[in-house]
Amino acid sequence: MTGSLAGLKVFDLTRILAGPSCTQILGDLGAEVIKIERPDVGDDTRNFAPPYLPDDQGADTGESAYFAGTNRNKRSVTLNLSDPEGQALARRLLADSDILVENFKTGTLEKYGLGYEQLKAEFPKLIYCSITGFGHTGPYAARPGYDALVQAMGGVMSLTGDPAGEPMKIGVSIADLMSGMYAGVSILAAVNHQRNTGKGQHIDISMLDTHVAWLANQGMNYLATGEIPERLGNNHPNIVPYQVMPSADGYFVLSVGNDPTFERFCEVAGCQNLLEDARFNKAVERVRNRDHVTETLNEITRQHPSAWWLEALEKAKIGCGPINNLAEVFDDPQVKSRDMVIEMDHPATGSKKAKLIASPIKMSETPAEYRLAPPLLGQHTDEVLQEKLGLSAAEAASLRDKGVI
Repeated sequence: MTGSLAGLKVFDLTRILAGPSCTQILGDLGAEVIKIERPDVGDDTRNFAPPYLPDDQGADTGESAYFAGTNRNKRSVTLNLSDPEGQALARRLLADSDILVENFKTGTLEKYGLGYEQLKAEFPKLIYCSITGFGHTGPYAARPGYDALVQAMGGVMSLTGDPAGEPMKIGVSIADLMSGMYAGVSILAAVNHQRNTGKGQHIDISMLDTHVAWLANQGMNYLATGEIPERLGNNHPNIVPYQVMPSADGYFVLSVGNDPTFERFCEVAGCQNLLEDARFNKAVERVRNRDHVTETLNEITRQHPSAWWLEALEKAKIGCGPINNLAEVFDDPQVKSRDMVIEMDHPATGSKKAKLIASPIKMSETPAEYRLAPPLLGQHTDEVLQEKLGLSAAEAASLRDKGVI
């Protein structure tokens, strides 16, 4: 391994999305990740299907696309943590680990003797990262966390959707993904501290905390004014026009970030007369007169098809773009040129390679690596136990018969 995190060893007790997305980032950057899964069951997302990865005959492999999306560059080891022998094996594996990442409900791992306070004396250098719905402190600490629940409680649903309709969640599990991202950043900071001091620490990542943190300008708008922001649909709260615009044959996105750009838009659109109107010629006034400005500009953009607008606006260096479906996204020349789809050999797909979404991290000296396809359940159990603990095939078979692995 030659990635920037080569040499780091991660004991991965995560499942579903928040934790696995974090540990996949670490794996892509070169860390060795051993994913611990329940025997016979595995990560819950192995059953979040269909769809499944297709094999070389186009048939379902039984390997869920959901699981494959966040579990490459990991070796899968099945281990029964509710069994004392399984707990003992986990502690032995931890002796060879730099980082433990888990996203169980608060208090769960303590039942198995694997909580941070139970491990820190024995493993003082261990970085122990917990990702939970609400963190390890506070009145909600014992509650389970789910993406849609956190989107609702964290405020983003109150900001999303048609103003005349119901609150809407975002179309991907953004609360999970952002907590995984913050966890990854925190782990890298802890690694630096570990290297400087020889000490590990506990990282307590709350999905609700991270959700509140990325309310960003909308959260700050409320803190500055005390006024609850209303849903604006596709409109920006602080910039107009910065939204979906109708065309003669559909829709496109227009992003006008300042007054000089708006002046260029008016030149392209042939509506320079609007610059003489105080409601249009200053950014602040366009926001204050949002409804009138939007209605006026919508009538203008309806005069030409989307392709006309995109070509003309791009020539004038005005932010704009098509509203792509996923087929168009993955066929986009920019997405293709950035190699955002990779293909990997997979033990379940035969001669057909598995298509996966690539890492967006581009580094000149230590680029992301794609070493291991998303593993089959327990694919590496015997290999890892022999390599790390020196267990023989007979010992592994005995543990398997007892349901420990």
